[in-house]
Amino acid sequence: MNRALRTAASGMAAQQMNVEIIANNLANVNTTGFKKSRPEFQDLMYQTLKAAGVSQNPNIKVPIEIQVGNGTVPVATLKTFAQGDLQTTNNPLDVAIQGEGFLQVRMPDGSLAYTRDGSLKLSSDGTLVTSQGYLFEPGITLGGDTNKVTIGIDGTIDVTTANETTPSKAGQIELAKFVNPAGLRAIGNSLFIETPASGPPVTGTPGSEGFGQTLQGSLESSNVDVVEEMVGMITAQRAYEMNAKTITAVDEMLSTANGIQR
Repeated sequence: MNRALRTAASGMAAQQMNVEIIANNLANVNTTGFKKSRPEFQDLMYQTLKAAGVSQNPNIKVPIEIQVGNGTVPVATLKTFAQGDLQTTNNPLDVAIQGEGFLQVRMPDGSLAYTRDGSLKLSSDGTLVTSQGYLFEPGITLGGDTNKVTIGIDGTIDVTTANETTPSKAGQIELAKFVNPAGLRAIGNSLFIETPASGPPVTGTPGSEGFGQTLQGSLESSNVDVVEEMVGMITAQRAYEMNAKTITAVDEMLSTANGIQR
């Protein structure tokens, strides 16, 4: 009976985490460049009450074991890096990536972070930064007399100044990709950092082999499917209720056993 209580409790804890992940996905349905998470669970260790092949009669071998499971445990939250819908903003500093790759961001401690959120801004000195003020990498500075900014699908940034009619190159966007992007660690603000599981970044220009293209005046929306998340929430809620009913049933059985009179 105690095993059944622990097993049902592990199921309730697993479904609680499932709902928490779904809630976070739904909360970020309008977050630019957000990538949804999906929980993964595994069953716990089994207790073998009777091994296969064991029998009191040497001429008979039992073909099937008797095993009792001990519940479930969460083992991973998998980030899904499927392409989100592209939303046109007509802002010349907005950049969406169509295909693989991440924009690079220089953090205050000097380390690099990676993002799919291409809503770039200009700092007071004309440097391209993120919405949080982190420096865009590689560093690109636009002059105060810049009239027009053009970003090509290959990441080339051309500017036209007030005194010139011919555009000049101001910089080049570089993208980074990983062997295992699911191994990246999310740190908030739509940023990811490298981990031993993700492997080191491989950089390249947009449009080159294995890298996506940069689209000016667009942003990548969240890849959260609201209908799918709502169905998942209903399923998780029903699974939670069933585990709770299991605990109630075990409690009633224990109460019956305690009430047996000699």
